[in-house]
Amino acid sequence: MFEVYFPIFVLIFIVAGMALLILAFSYLFGRRVPTKDKLSTYECGMRPIEDARGRFSVKFYLIAILFIIFDIEVVFLYPWAVIYRKLALFGLIEMGIFLLILLAGYFYIIKKGALRWEETEEVT
Repeated sequence: MFEVYFPIFVLIFIVAGMALLILAFSYLFGRRVPTKDKLSTYECGMRPIEDARGRFSVKFYLIAILFIIFDIEVVFLYPWAVIYRKLALFGLIEMGIFLLILLAGYFYIIKKGALRWEETEEVT
């Protein structure tokens, strides 16, 4: 049984050794010159204005979730496109219904104002 797993253990040993060797060489021979710019916080091409642990608006999370939901829904179009010829008219009608439901949901969230970023009056 050990003979079957021996190549895997050898590979793990070689990879771990190589990783440790690279880290050791980096630590021993790498230049470390701390400057004010290197030690400062830098993100997204601009200097931070406030604390990184600030609160985000719920609107940010709502838009992120809606984006993920609609992005995942579009992924369902790929398998349909792959076997489109096999499904014939039935597949076309089925995908049309799927897209109509998707568009109805999209227009619903637009009507409710879920995608409006600026602060406005509460829409119920």
